[in-house]
Amino acid sequence: MKHFRFSILFTIVCLALSAYWGFTHGPEAGLMTMFKVLALTAILAVMEVSLSFDNAVVNASVLKHWDQFWRKLFLTVGIIVAVFGMRLVFPLLIVGVTADMGMIEVAKLALNDPKTYSEKLMAHHAEIAAFGGMFLLLVFLNFLFDDEKDEHWFHWLESKLSDLASIQAISVFISLIALLIMAQFVPDTSRLVVVMAGIWGIVVYVGVQVIGHLLEGNAESSEDEEAPAANGASATGTIVKGGIGGFLYLEVLDASFSFDGVIGAFAITNDVVIIMLGLAIGAMFVRSMTIYLVEKGTLDAYIYLEHGAHYAIGALAFIMLASGTGLHVPEVVTGLIGVAFIVWAVLSSISYSKKQQST
Repeated sequence: MKHFRFSILFTIVCLALSAYWGFTHGPEAGLMTMFKVLALTAILAVMEVSLSFDNAVVNASVLKHWDQFWRKLFLTVGIIVAVFGMRLVFPLLIVGVTADMGMIEVAKLALNDPKTYSEKLMAHHAEIAAFGGMFLLLVFLNFLFDDEKDEHWFHWLESKLSDLASIQAISVFISLIALLIMAQFVPDTSRLVVVMAGIWGIVVYVGVQVIGHLLEGNAESSEDEEAPAANGASATGTIVKGGIGGFLYLEVLDASFSFDGVIGAFAITNDVVIIMLGLAIGAMFVRSMTIYLVEKGTLDAYIYLEHGAHYAIGALAFIMLASGTGLHVPEVVTGLIGVAFIVWAVLSSISYSKKQQST
């Protein structure tokens, strides 16, 4: 329970704020609206958790190599970026840039005319889907084409695909093909901007890897130079190596997940305050689950859990790309696909453990 203590407190505060918002804001403000707003906030929180549980598993696979400092930074600074940056500021920024409006003007539009605001945001859904879909697809593909994986869930398929890891940039090659296929199904007027958004998704993914590699190299160099001087130098280098690059990677990964959550939230309500509060609760619980999975050693106990999470991410990537062409996939379907892969992976892990114990 200690892992979720702050998340529970955070939830109580957010629900209190949403209750106040419903009781005091709008022409229909009052007791009934307050209960309606509370229900919507809770629904959004549950939706965010269901869509992002696989995100928590992948986060844990990275975070388990970090020390307590970086874990706490991820849970504090990371949550501020995730909640206020990606779930509030970024949508405002999209509308501001595309509609040639100032941020204050967009914020007023979101509060006073949420319908118009959501229409302006949804008008750029294809670009958002292309960017997030490309990033998530690369996360999935680079997991599949990893020849250093010790275990394979679908052994025949994954072992064959890992053999292709020696082909340079195969993940980027497949991602570009997927982007070109998607581009064929979007209107001619927006095709170029959608393709550019997808390319930016690829550039950001590769860029984060480059930054991580450079930091890793610098850390190793500083360790080699300072090793004779003090035993603490190695620890400092490890923090930089395992933290900054990985921190950037997890933040962009969370951003890609948040795109789908924000877009899905507007199908439930146009009120940006309710959306931010509901998704903030979900984002906080996802981070608490990440820490829980790391400290309890869940990934080691369930050997295929990380596999299931990556397959769920792959499914979400294709759903996002499909939604960018105008195909509507209900949010409940997206959430259930992720949950199904996670449950399947857990059951497969339990079966594997039993077989290992019997031999």
